[in-house]
Amino acid sequence: MDVRIVEHPLVATRLTAMRDETTDSANFRSALHELTSLLVYEATRDIELSAYDIRTPVTSTSGYTLANPPLLVPVLRAGLGMAESAHNLLPEATMGFVGLARDEATHEPRVYMESLPADLAGRHVIVLDPMVATGGSLVRCCEMIAARGCDNISVVCALAAPPAIERLRNSGLPLTITTASIDDGLNDDAFIVPGLGDAGDRQFGAYRRY
Repeated sequence: MDVRIVEHPLVATRLTAMRDETTDSANFRSALHELTSLLVYEATRDIELSAYDIRTPVTSTSGYTLANPPLLVPVLRAGLGMAESAHNLLPEATMGFVGLARDEATHEPRVYMESLPADLAGRHVIVLDPMVATGGSLVRCCEMIAARGCDNISVVCALAAPPAIERLRNSGLPLTITTASIDDGLNDDAFIVPGLGDAGDRQFGAYRRY
C-alpha cells in the first residue's frame, strides 16, 4: 500500500487552520476546501491520459484528456466538505456516496446509505474522508467499492492515525493513500491526537471538547 504524505507550505497552513480550535465553521470549511484541492492534485499525479490532436491559434499540437475519469466517493457526512473541491478539480468525474456512522461505544462503522454503481471494474475510485482514525469506516467503505470489481482505490484524507494505516495495510485492499499528516495516535475515545476534533462537527456548527 502506497502512502503519500504531502509536504508543502500551503498544505501546512491549511491544515494548521483546521487544527486550531479557534477556527470557526466557515473558515474550517474554507481551509478543508483548499486542502482538498492540493491533496487531490497530488493523488492524481499518475492518472492516465489520452492524447488527441488540437489546433492552437498558431499551429497543430497534441492535447490531452483523462483516459478514465474517476468516480469520487465522499464518505458522509464529513466527506461532503471535500466533494465540491474535488469535483471542481475533476469536472469529468462522476460521484457516488457512502454514509457511515461510528458507534460511539464500539467505535465500529454502521452503513446507513450507499449510492454506488453496480459495476466498478476498470474504474478508478477516489474516496474522500477528512479523518482516518481507527480505519474501520474507511475499510468498510473500500470493501463495498472493491466488491463491485474496483482494483484501483485512492484515498484522500487530511489526517490519518497510525492504527488506521496499519489496519488499511493489512486489509489487502488495492489502496493508495494521500494525506497531509500521519498524527501521533488516538486518545481513549478513538479521536486522532493532536488531530482537529470531529471534522463533521467542525464543518457544520456543532462543537464539543474531545
